[in-house]
Order: sequence, then C-alpha cells, then structure tokens
Amino acid sequence: MKRSEINQILKSAKAFMKAKQFALPPWAYWSVSDWKENKNDGQEIINNMLGWDITDFGSGDFYQRGLFLFTIRNGKLNLDKKTYAEKIMIVEENQETPMHFHWSKMEDIINRGGGNLVIELYQSASDQKFSDATVCLRTDGIVRTVSPGGKVILTPGESICLEQGVYHRFYGEPEKGKVLVGEVSMVNDDANDNCFYETVGRFPVIDEDEAPLHLLVSDYSKFI
Repeated sequence: MKRSEINQILKSAKAFMKAKQFALPPWAYWSVSDWKENKNDGQEIINNMLGWDITDFGSGDFYQRGLFLFTIRNGKLNLDKKTYAEKIMIVEENQETPMHFHWSKMEDIINRGGGNLVIELYQSASDQKFSDATVCLRTDGIVRTVSPGGKVILTPGESICLEQGVYHRFYGEPEKGKVLVGEVSMVNDDANDNCFYETVGRFPVIDEDEAPLHLLVSDYSKFI
C-alpha cells in the first residue's frame, strides 16, 4: 500500500469516528518526535501493539478486501496482568475481512453505529477446513444456531460472541453505509493467534511516497 493511501484512510476514519462521537486517547495523535520523546513511558503501547492498524490483507485493493482498526487496549500473554483487549474498527460496504478463526481468543463483535455488519460463519474441523456442523453461538446473550456458511446481520447496537475455532468473515451490508465496529476480547495476538482459511498478508508492505500522518502499529520498530 502507498503511504499516501494510508494517510487518506486515516483522515476518513478520523472524520467518521468524530461524526459518531467516538474519541481516541491523546497518544493516537502523537507525531514521530512525540513518540521518540515518550518512548520509555509508552512501552505498553509499543509492545502490545496498541494504535492505528490498516491492512489490505495483501489484496492490493483496500476497499474490496481490507480493514481499518485501532487497538485501544491489549495485554501481552505471560508478561502482564491484562487479560483483555478492545478495538474499534471501520468496515465499508462490501469490504471483506477474509475467513479466519482464532486459536485462543474469544471475542464479542459489536455494531457501534452506521450501517449493518454481515458475518458469515463456519465451525472449523480438526484439519482447519470448514466443518459441516451447525454453528451454535450467542447474539447479545441470546442463543441461536446458524447453518454452515450462514449469515448473521448485526444492526447498530447488536453484538455476536465468537468462540475459539469459529470461522468468520464480515463486510458491510450493501446500501446501508459504512459500519463502526467494536471488538471486546481476550488478549489479541496477531502474530500467533489468527488462522486464515486462505493465505493472506496481515500487515501491509508500505511504499513510502509521503510522510506518515500517524504511525501504524507495524511502523513502531521502523520509526521509533
């Protein structure tokens, strides 16, 4: 991805969150010099990969297959006491986050506002293929079942609880607008806990055609 494209995505995301009255912590807007000045005090942010996160999953087309995320809080297994994580995400209409499950993380996905979020579901088999078993889950504490490959559509205010081993892909429902999506979960570990059905690139390779507006979590080791 070009840095100029990432910067435009960041500008759009900030405007959308402002419109939805979702505020981020002050360090979200630090410059590179701010990061260098506060590096020692901000080690939890750096080590636990808090902050801006933009990916096209290696597709080359962010708006077809991609995701904007901001990790607000996160622990680090076996290193600190925090056992939970929280993210805010923005999902565009028909913008796919590809099929994946988590080995360890259990999560709630919440529609915080905007359009509708479509989630397609499979239970995983022992060989990491799709199972033909019915998916049993809860939406806002209500038990429901979904056929393999079936869909759950979350309208604003609704949520779904996804347990370990449940394959899911999601996208914004067409003609409903972009979606502000929350995630509350156990500790998030993007390096070891994601099992994608297809091989994808989790973090983008960036063409530095201009200076970064804000550092991404994948930029910390490069710029700080």
